[in-house]
Amino acid sequence: MTTKIAALAMAGAMSLAFSAPAVAEGSLAIYAWADSISPEMVTKFEKETGIKITVDAFSSNEDLLTKLQAGSSGYDIVTPSQHFVKIMIDSGLLEDFGASSMAAYSQVLPDWQKPWWDATGNHSIPLAFGNAGYTVNRDLYKGPVDSWKIYFEPPAELRGKIASLAQPDEVIPAAENYLGIKYCSEDPQEMKRVLDLLLAQKPFVAAYSSDNIENRIGSGEVAAHFWWDGNTMRLRRNDKANVEYAMPKEGLVGWLDSYVVPKGAANIENAKKFIDFMTQIDNATAQYNYYGHSSPVKIDESKALYNKENAPELFPTVPVKMGQACSPAAQELVTKVWTQLLQ
Repeated sequence: MTTKIAALAMAGAMSLAFSAPAVAEGSLAIYAWADSISPEMVTKFEKETGIKITVDAFSSNEDLLTKLQAGSSGYDIVTPSQHFVKIMIDSGLLEDFGASSMAAYSQVLPDWQKPWWDATGNHSIPLAFGNAGYTVNRDLYKGPVDSWKIYFEPPAELRGKIASLAQPDEVIPAAENYLGIKYCSEDPQEMKRVLDLLLAQKPFVAAYSSDNIENRIGSGEVAAHFWWDGNTMRLRRNDKANVEYAMPKEGLVGWLDSYVVPKGAANIENAKKFIDFMTQIDNATAQYNYYGHSSPVKIDESKALYNKENAPELFPTVPVKMGQACSPAAQELVTKVWTQLLQ
């Protein structure tokens, strides 16, 4: 991104009538979850349009939010999860790019049109949805995986061999599911129960990390890891790892990631072209087959690689509760819990 920013700065010093539009016209900068956008689709789009794409990766919603809050991110498309879309809209960090009037919007499944995080439907187009839970390496752990108790209050064979994410975004809601506490609680006593649970678990946690999870759990470095449905499925299918995605009876934490456009993006029209392209049925199907998370837009089921039989991770048999955008008071408690946990 340093090179791109430097190029834009140089263009700004030249004639605005000639050089600046030329810089922006043929490019598109995307900031997305690691390995979430099909390279095949990027290449296909570049060949069809002549627009050159750069894709950078982030590993947490918190990191993405911090970058946008800093201003002048240099990106034209980013892909936050639903509750962060709401936060970004409310904070004035996103463009209203008229999403609901685009061809892409007609491809969105009814369940995901004008959701609570984007009530007008004009700030986002959904990319993928799924859930967060925990994954076990069955070479190391043979026991049950039907409750969050296994993860948060691990049996002897898992102690010192579990890993968590590095951010509270989904871990705390999972703990709330286990404890029967509503998401985004503003009750300090309820959040103290969450903190007490996580502090009791901490001596048994080998790592708090959102990176390199597939290697950590697949190699057996740890026996259980907080993770996501489709990632587990891909590791099991593609790498033949002996892993299983848990279905805790208390429920999984749901998420949906969307294409959004940061405020002040240089290439809004190119962003819209890419979003329309990615939601065309054949392209959406190829993206689904690559990413391995559920599709919130129409796909060709006859060409889809995953179904209930070969990808049970994508078809949960327990409740899934979508993560929420917390009030400032609730978010302050979340931050306090996580800070005290990791200090």
